[in-house]
Amino acid sequence: MSFRRTLLAAAALVAAAVAAAPVSAQTLRIGLREDPDIMDPTLARTFVGRIVFASLCDKLFDIDKDLNIVPQLATGYRWEDPKTLIITLREGVKFHDGETMDAAAVVYSLNRHLTMQGSFRRGEINSMEKAEAVNPTTVRVTLKEPFAPFLAQLTDRSGMVVSPKAAEAAGAQFGTRPVCAGPFRFVERVAQDRIVVERFADYWDKGRIHIDRIIYQPIPDDTVRLANLQAGSLELVQTIGTNDVATVQRNNRLRISMSDELGYQGLTINIGNGARAQTPLGQNAKVRQALDLAIDRATINQVVYNGMFTPTWQAVPPSSPYHVKSLTPPTRDVARARALLREAGVQAPVKIVLTVPNNPELRQVGEVIQAMAAEAGFEITLNAMEFASSLQAATRGEFEAYLLAWSGRTDPDGNLWTFVHSRGPQNDGKYSNPEVDRLLDAARVETDLEKRVALYEQMYKHAVVEDRSRLYLWHRKNIVAHTARLTGFVNVPDGLIRVQDLRLAN
Repeated sequence: MSFRRTLLAAAALVAAAVAAAPVSAQTLRIGLREDPDIMDPTLARTFVGRIVFASLCDKLFDIDKDLNIVPQLATGYRWEDPKTLIITLREGVKFHDGETMDAAAVVYSLNRHLTMQGSFRRGEINSMEKAEAVNPTTVRVTLKEPFAPFLAQLTDRSGMVVSPKAAEAAGAQFGTRPVCAGPFRFVERVAQDRIVVERFADYWDKGRIHIDRIIYQPIPDDTVRLANLQAGSLELVQTIGTNDVATVQRNNRLRISMSDELGYQGLTINIGNGARAQTPLGQNAKVRQALDLAIDRATINQVVYNGMFTPTWQAVPPSSPYHVKSLTPPTRDVARARALLREAGVQAPVKIVLTVPNNPELRQVGEVIQAMAAEAGFEITLNAMEFASSLQAATRGEFEAYLLAWSGRTDPDGNLWTFVHSRGPQNDGKYSNPEVDRLLDAARVETDLEKRVALYEQMYKHAVVEDRSRLYLWHRKNIVAHTARLTGFVNVPDGLIRVQDLRLAN
């Protein structure tokens, strides 16, 4: 059977499976690129998981399409001084288990994010000294030192408030049955198949919720995901391939929405995380520099992404005021790459195992990098893995290089500290440079924009130019497609699918 016929057959099977599920007029079926990891906001780390959390777990604050911070579970905030934040809360908010969302619950959740074993939020809010309930609707947060990104951190999972009663009762199993204060409550999850949520009748902002049920379905293949949308088996897909944009635009039954992403695609290098770091790539910066010079970002962007993405050499996109204009990606130079391998004293071909999330688009990227690197003296073996499993393997240090994207945050600290600082919880390669740590820490307490940018520029000179701790490749676009029957969708640069105001016409 040909590759195209295989894809079409797979699309038909997925469409049949979705169609077989009980679907009412107000059920919204959303196709995700991957299967999310654990549904616990303290422990989760996937972007697709954040999409599901947007329906389950409201946050203290959110962002709008212009990246302004806006209240959600909070009604407002004020700084008493540079280290003391006062947050006021909405009254009458209920968790899905009927318990009241109040200041005590916020304090519980912040402390859980900060101290729970395995928390991926710790690095986001570890400037917090303590959180206190002043009264049922007021929380005082005291910081160890001024921390410029703190409020922005509360617009994502660090700002999600969980039911203390449910979290304590479920313990380590909370991620299998999360209880928050969002517009939808958790119903069921079948791994690699679906996550189902239903409208929460007591949601504090229920007048903006018009969908009864949402079914999230992981479909890694862009072609299959689009085929299901075209067939009417899905109403919305989280993303489509860049080469499919024109196809959707020509279909009057579909709509497309695009925005620049806040994050990046890059290569994480295992430098100090266990035995798999003990390779020429992990132990020698010249080998990493050679690999970087072997890669032609512009060509990959054109071949795989139809020229729609933006090649980069940093974690922050050009649309951000924190983008360092002096830092531009290097031009491919095979001769110099080969010379660097000789200077490093390694014998070609230098063997590398590159872990790639198992979807066709990223496998193609891996294949192009594989071919380019071969010309410079590398022999790359691709290791395609299911996405959530690849994240777990990376945490354990079971990789040499890892092709991984980050969806991005409004504040640059959210794109950098947690990945590059030696204490960063998502620093899977265990890169460590004291000067980089110092500069990242200094940027966290600096509130002047120009001074923060200058600190990041110095940091990049060490972490990227000299050490090549990770190879930043390009900034992507959020490309969402949906049926014309769906209205109310707003494409926010963080790429999340907010369910407020969505309506589905019959």
